[in-house]
Amino acid sequence: MAYILIGIISGIVSGSGMGGGTILILCLSMFMGMDQHKAQATNLVFFVPTSISAILVNLKQKIIRWDVAIPVCITGMIGACIGAFISSKTAVGELKKIFGIFLLLVALFEIYKLIKEYIIDKKRHNNIINEKEEEK
Repeated sequence: MAYILIGIISGIVSGSGMGGGTILILCLSMFMGMDQHKAQATNLVFFVPTSISAILVNLKQKIIRWDVAIPVCITGMIGACIGAFISSKTAVGELKKIFGIFLLLVALFEIYKLIKEYIIDKKRHNNIINEKEEEK
């Protein structure tokens, strides 16, 4: 039952383009006790059908930028081969640390974006208030 719940949550996150694989790896390794190599390999299998599903929906909506998607896919496949080779040669403990650092960097970047967006919105709000005061 836990695996089904993890799959549903990861699929929803993946389908919305926010990195469902990251959620899957985290859940499998932390909550289900799976070692990092197996969790990451399981994620790769999970990625294929969930990606196909999301691609079909996005194809229907005609929102895929093919001029971006094709070169990113080709170079991504090359990078995936390199990454899989490096991962298979990396100790589990080191792999967990690298994954943790990756998650931390993603979190810091997202926090930075939120702060930046807040500052821009606040400036925009203040400009609107100043314009209304000048009109009076």
